[in-house]
Amino acid sequence: MPGYDPQEGDRISPVPPVGEPRGVRRLLRLAAMDLGPLRRRRDFRLLFVGQGLSFFGSMLTYVAIPYQAYDLTGSTLVLGLLAAVELPPILVAAFVGGALADAVDRRRLVQLAELGLAACTALLFANALLPEPRLWPLFVLGAAMAGLVGIQRPPLDAMEPRLVTPEELPAASALGSFRSNLGMVAGPPVAGVLIATVGLPATFAIDLVTFAASLVALNLMRAMPPPPEGARPSLHGIVEGVRYARSRPELLGSYGVDFVAMFFGMPMALYPAFAAEFGGPEVLGLLYAAPSAGALVATLTSGWAGRVHRHGMAVIVAALGWGVGITAFGLAPSLWLACLALGFAGACDMVSGIFRSVIWNQTIPDHLRGRLAGIEQVSYSSGPLLGDLEAGVVAAVAGVRASIVSGGVLCVAGVAVLALALPAFRRYDARVHGRIGGTGATSPAAPA
Repeated sequence: MPGYDPQEGDRISPVPPVGEPRGVRRLLRLAAMDLGPLRRRRDFRLLFVGQGLSFFGSMLTYVAIPYQAYDLTGSTLVLGLLAAVELPPILVAAFVGGALADAVDRRRLVQLAELGLAACTALLFANALLPEPRLWPLFVLGAAMAGLVGIQRPPLDAMEPRLVTPEELPAASALGSFRSNLGMVAGPPVAGVLIATVGLPATFAIDLVTFAASLVALNLMRAMPPPPEGARPSLHGIVEGVRYARSRPELLGSYGVDFVAMFFGMPMALYPAFAAEFGGPEVLGLLYAAPSAGALVATLTSGWAGRVHRHGMAVIVAALGWGVGITAFGLAPSLWLACLALGFAGACDMVSGIFRSVIWNQTIPDHLRGRLAGIEQVSYSSGPLLGDLEAGVVAAVAGVRASIVSGGVLCVAGVAVLALALPAFRRYDARVHGRIGGTGATSPAAPA
């Protein structure tokens, strides 16, 4: 039960401080986000700040690419295809990046991927400067950037358990989610304003500048060599990671539920077309930001997450909530109701993400973290990308709102079916099946 602690039960101190309502202090402790890892862990702090600034810039480009594609073509199908071309490179690169993350310095690998992403952003900037920008660079560079993200995310995800203690993993996961959601809340509205005022070239240029923050922060961090048990990059090593994932029902369940929810309930490719009903690029930024605003609220009040032990059920309930929110978004008659529905969906997705991350970090050995992070990357990237394609195709046939609503309904139905079909995942309890730090972070975190 959320908020229940087996040591304390539901007891409230019988003698609260004078003037303080009974239970207020306990409720605040449950809700407040734990900032401990930022205070105590220097390298975690550097990674948090550098990636936060870089991610904010990446959100500008994230909005600018589909906006430019829709501005050039006016086609929802093109938006779906733009997402589809990103899938093959990210599928291949995620496995390669995962294998490399277990064999080389993870920090260095993230640095190289950041440099590649900066180069792609520079080319997008150059294309936007042309008197008549071309459509094909958006496809080519979008695919290249997806591949680079596939290389980058496994070592980036595998770094976190090395930077904190096992007991700090839930707090570190929530902080990482807070960083991402803050960027997704701030970035898209800023992107919409920048596109409408200073234009696409300046928007891409600002993203290019923010890569410097990440590169400097990574350079200041300590080296992160591969674990002693790490395998050399090989097909056999990748297969070993896949076999491990298949042997853990809690991992398979987390991948499956997230994939189904994102495939059916991910209408992000349709945001430019949906925004056209209410005002254009300024509104587009609000739509992109709304789910992250809800997710940000969820992370800011995530102190209770450490007291939840039925992680599988938490992921299932949160995924169902995502589907309900997307359905409401498709039916919303006004912009503010649409944003409210997206905010609810984003909060549910954030709750799911926190518990999926905790499951992964508590059950994966360090020498397999890179390869399993690659599999996770395939899971949480392929669902949204295929979902964007599905949404674009359905919208081209049945209309934008019909595509969104049908996807939300199918998301709820699909997650419910998976919950019934995966009893081991549904019953997963960290007190029985998982142990914080049992097979997680094996090297002590460096203090501040």
